[in-house]
Amino acid sequence: MAAEPEILAELRRLRARVPQLTGALVAGVDGLVLAHDTPGVESEGVAALTATSLAVAVRLADITGQGAFRELLVRGVHGYVATYAAGGSAVLTVLAQDRVNVGRLHLESRRCG
Repeated sequence: MAAEPEILAELRRLRARVPQLTGALVAGVDGLVLAHDTPGVESEGVAALTATSLAVAVRLADITGQGAFRELLVRGVHGYVATYAAGGSAVLTVLAQDRVNVGRLHLESRRCG
């Protein structure tokens, strides 16, 4: 894919702007990885789970009248998983430490998406 190096470069710039990010990937809404910078994490599994959670989030936003999907944030004991719309057919998923500034995470990830 010709765009993959450009996408990967943008993911690396995002991780440089938000040092508490531990990984980032872009996937199609079908769950296929387009580019990833996720050391120590199985990117294909994260992309597949992203597609599944995206389907639920899209449906939840629709059924509650909240409009088109924009983002999804999951907070765990050890950190965050956030997914952002990235055009009509892709999503950006980032992994972050629990000490990340969530406002900064949203700001930079939204720009990247």
